[in-house]
Amino acid sequence: MASRLLGIIAKEFIHLKRDWMALVLALGVPVVMLFIFGWAINTDVKHVPTAVFDQSGSVEAREFLAALENSQYFAVRYRARSQAELTRLIDSGSAKVGVVIPPDFARRLTRQAAEVQVIVDASDPQVATSALNAASSLGAQRSLEIIARTLEGAALGRRDRMPFDVRVRAWYNPDLVSAIFIVPGLIGALLMQTTITAMAVSVVREREKGTLEALIVSPIRRWELLLGKIIPNLLVAYGQMTMALVVAHFVFDVPIRGSLPLLYALSLVFMMGTLGIGIFVSAAARTVPQAMQMAFLTFLPSIYLSGLLFPIEGMPTGAQYLAAVIPLTYYLRIVRGIVLKGVGFGYLWPNLLPLTAFGVVIFSLAVIKFRKQLD
Repeated sequence: MASRLLGIIAKEFIHLKRDWMALVLALGVPVVMLFIFGWAINTDVKHVPTAVFDQSGSVEAREFLAALENSQYFAVRYRARSQAELTRLIDSGSAKVGVVIPPDFARRLTRQAAEVQVIVDASDPQVATSALNAASSLGAQRSLEIIARTLEGAALGRRDRMPFDVRVRAWYNPDLVSAIFIVPGLIGALLMQTTITAMAVSVVREREKGTLEALIVSPIRRWELLLGKIIPNLLVAYGQMTMALVVAHFVFDVPIRGSLPLLYALSLVFMMGTLGIGIFVSAAARTVPQAMQMAFLTFLPSIYLSGLLFPIEGMPTGAQYLAAVIPLTYYLRIVRGIVLKGVGFGYLWPNLLPLTAFGVVIFSLAVIKFRKQLD
């Protein structure tokens, strides 16, 4: 019995030795997951991109903005010249927080409570919650400091400033419902998973069964073979996307404020790149399990580093650079911009440019690789 058992164990080790790629993937995926979770994931969001519309220009306003940045929760990157420009920065996703300081800010500090408006992009509840709490806490802290100075001044017969009121408004998702943020992002994850995995598995399965060689020697042209593989996967992906939108709207009450035809059109640009990744995976994998593992390995960093589940603003600088080269990062901004904000192409084109560049390059290289493999 022991010899038979040892023989089976030895046979399995021989299989592992022959299929070294599967062993590398099996050992590598946990390492990648631990690396991502331990290094990149951070729910304590700081240095949120902030736009300021300062109509006062006073010393008091500059003191408040300095206190805002010193809290480390806000990073003032934009100086808006109008309310419309501030709104545009928030709609486009360039700024997650907008601060509006009224023209009579300094005068109101000496007569009554001065109001400061803080607008938060609440399409990401984690970023919004962090910004809301930080702004409210800062306002309360500054007011207490002013009150303390006022009481001290009153004891000395002086009149000091009155406290000011930080009024925070949450846009796009006022109730901070997590489903409204996550569900639209899952559309991008579904499209990526479907196009990469289905494309890779379909080609590898043909190779395993020996039917790929039969197709190569048939009268079918190479581009017809490739297009015949791509179109069904695209139709399935669009079907999944449609079902996800229906469920999101009618089950999770996700508002669909923008243009669905625009969303479907821009999704094709994103899927062009993910299909290219699927073709590359099919060229590298020799078995279906290998293709599944490699697809998962390409899928995993995109899920955790693109902003689908965790805010990019809370990640270390290195992880943010990695997020900047992940196509899903830009597609999520497009989906959430159309679905949650209702913005049009004029706001979305900066995210479309890297998607287009990635799609054209990776798809072209994948087609060349596929054709060489057939040859």
